[in-house]
Amino acid sequence: MIGFVNLFKPAGPSSANAVSRVRRIYGLYAGDRKLAAGHLGTLDPQASGVLPVAIGKATRLIPLLVDQRKSYVCTLVLGRSTTTQDAHGDTLESATPPADWPQRLEPLLSQFVGRIAQTPPMFSAARYQGRRLYELARQGKSVERRARAVTIYGLTILGADASTGSGEGVARMRVACSEGTYVRTLCHDLGAALGTPAHMGALVREASGPFVLYEARMLDEIASDPDGALIAPEHIIPLPTIVLDVRGSADFRAGRVVPLPEGATGRHVFVRDESRALVGVGEALGTLLAPRKVFL
Repeated sequence: MIGFVNLFKPAGPSSANAVSRVRRIYGLYAGDRKLAAGHLGTLDPQASGVLPVAIGKATRLIPLLVDQRKSYVCTLVLGRSTTTQDAHGDTLESATPPADWPQRLEPLLSQFVGRIAQTPPMFSAARYQGRRLYELARQGKSVERRARAVTIYGLTILGADASTGSGEGVARMRVACSEGTYVRTLCHDLGAALGTPAHMGALVREASGPFVLYEARMLDEIASDPDGALIAPEHIIPLPTIVLDVRGSADFRAGRVVPLPEGATGRHVFVRDESRALVGVGEALGTLLAPRKVFL
């Protein structure tokens, strides 16, 4: 079995837990308890939205996914900062946001668009000396983290409430960014630029590469139609497909270089056999085709 699933993860379960449930569905469907499955980018437990999952041998195709851009809708909450930089952490600082923050926020956005440096929060899956930062944070430890470069492709304000019942200000934003961006850190840093404590409220991932929210399926939908929810690799990874004859596919499966069929384009191609079963990924070397990933 090979393919991808566009899962809608609700707020609450971790990404690992969501993938485990998808793996169980397809393991029962395929009669394979050891079926592999893996997600394409962690989504925090409190966040909801698109969580792409690779099923079976598709886990070996993850490095071929060139488009790793993400798109989110979030709420920026001004007036309180937290230990986790989101609404679930303990309060670090509280202050009434300045009355003119909605007018000052818009001009600040340009400072955060493009290639910027972010310091991973302590409550994150980034590693420090082989350990997850959140493991250290739960022990009350804080370590020095190295800032890393991320890219914000677009940052748009969708609406703003200057004052809520709690005295906090709330802005709704859409963020288009590179893989590895912490939206809650972006919210924290926007507050710092405004001179007021801030954290991220709600977060919904609208897109992850080619996977988009309106096509995502709930777990019960996947369970009721596993085959219908499975997306062929060619629909996700933009590589051309070639078909080999019986001898060619047998040689390819055995790891041998085979003649490249006429008309084949692209350096890398999906390879299918005469029955149209996906047998691997090949690399064109002049008039020859070399196996790079073989699915036995």
